[in-house]
Amino acid sequence: MDAFASLFQSSGKGWSHDSLKNFRQISPAVQSHLKNVYLSLCCALMASAGGAYLHLMLNIGGLLTTIACIGSIVWLLSIPPHEEQKRFGLLMAAALFEGACIGPLIEAAIKVDPSIVISAFVGSALAFACFSGAAMLARRREYLYLGGLLSSGLSMLMWLHFASAVFGGSAAIFKFEIYFGLLVFIGYVVVDTQEIIELAHQGDMDYVKHSLNLFTDFVAIFVRILIIMLKNSADKEKNEKKKKRRD
Repeated sequence: MDAFASLFQSSGKGWSHDSLKNFRQISPAVQSHLKNVYLSLCCALMASAGGAYLHLMLNIGGLLTTIACIGSIVWLLSIPPHEEQKRFGLLMAAALFEGACIGPLIEAAIKVDPSIVISAFVGSALAFACFSGAAMLARRREYLYLGGLLSSGLSMLMWLHFASAVFGGSAAIFKFEIYFGLLVFIGYVVVDTQEIIELAHQGDMDYVKHSLNLFTDFVAIFVRILIIMLKNSADKEKNEKKKKRRD
């Protein structure tokens, strides 16, 4: 928690004139690479939105789209970086299938309140932008050490999810999974951003792979924020029904 507290402090200071000078640490070539990464990320998010829309229209989200998404990612990572067009197309395909996969969750949220989806996306975008920006403004490699802690947290989440699926889980455990998972993936935004910058300085300009990493972080954050807002809306509705019954 101290690491995340220091991150908040640095991001709060990060928007001052002095800290903005940290952008000088990023060479023009790396800045150009980052533009490609975030442009590809925006394209992936639009493709994902298209996948969610296809699910709403055709009900295609499910096991097949999950397998197709994983297959597209594996195929993308197996292709050499110089085949940019093919890899970019696979990134869009993976994003499209990913959108279809989370389509049922989006559909459930729309049935409750369509504004929840918009609010969850805006909240995810703001969180992503703030923490990714904080990583850029921070000193190089400052938060890379968090990678080990986040990997341990992700491993703990996976085992907890597995145990809940096998032995059954309570509402408290589910709530912990959601909130702790949100914290973990917000941390990954910081680590992945700094790792992308560092790899680019070392000559790794694979913007497709780097945008895939950030896309995965964004979707993970969006899904968890959407679940939290959906649950809060359901709890609010239950409380209102209880009040009506009492009256």
